[in-house]
Formats: sequence, C-alpha cells, structure tokens
Amino acid sequence: MTPIAPYAALAALLFAMPAQAQKSFNAQARTAGELAELCAASPKDPLGDAKINFCHGYAQGAIATEQRHADGKKVCFPSGTTRTTTMNEFVAWVKANSDQKGANVLDGLFRFLGEKYPCR
Repeated sequence: MTPIAPYAALAALLFAMPAQAQKSFNAQARTAGELAELCAASPKDPLGDAKINFCHGYAQGAIATEQRHADGKKVCFPSGTTRTTTMNEFVAWVKANSDQKGANVLDGLFRFLGEKYPCR
C-alpha cells in the first residue's frame, strides 16, 4: 500500500499557497482611438495580451456582424490577410488620421476597412 500522508501534505501545501492575483481591466472601446489604443498594447504589458485579445475579438465580431447584415459585402480581405496585420494597420491609420480618434468606434473601424479593403 502506498502511504497517503506525503500526498495529503503536498495537497494541503498546494491549497494553502496564495492564488496569484489576476489583473483585470474594464475594456471599453467607444471611439476609434480607444480601440486603437487597446490594439497597440504591448504583449510585455501585464494586461497587454488581454487588451490585444479584446481588440481582435471586438473587430472580428463587428466585421462578422456587418458582413452578415450588409446587403452586399462592404469589406473584402485579400487571401492571406491576418487579423494582427489588419489591426496593426488600423492603429497606424488612426495615428495618421488624428481626426478619427474621436469617431465612433464602429464608424472609424469601418471607414478604415472601407479604405483599406474595399470590394471591387
């Protein structure tokens, strides 16, 4: 028979260890500038991955919804286009077009996408 005391002691030790605190943030993107700021987060930032994931998820959901409800496709991505590349280009576009920073997030995102990836 295997003695269970060492396993019980290990289990007790593991449960007694303090849980690593999870950092959280309240992600909101009301403007194109706010979305671009989230997209531009550094993965080295403690919340960087969460911000980038929010950015990508927000954009993916917005694009999928728009494409589904549009009478015709409004955005056409070339083969091989990646979400990361597209959102990095969005960040650069917002920086280059400072008048778009305060635009409604969806208006700004789709203005960028319409300029960058129009359907022909």
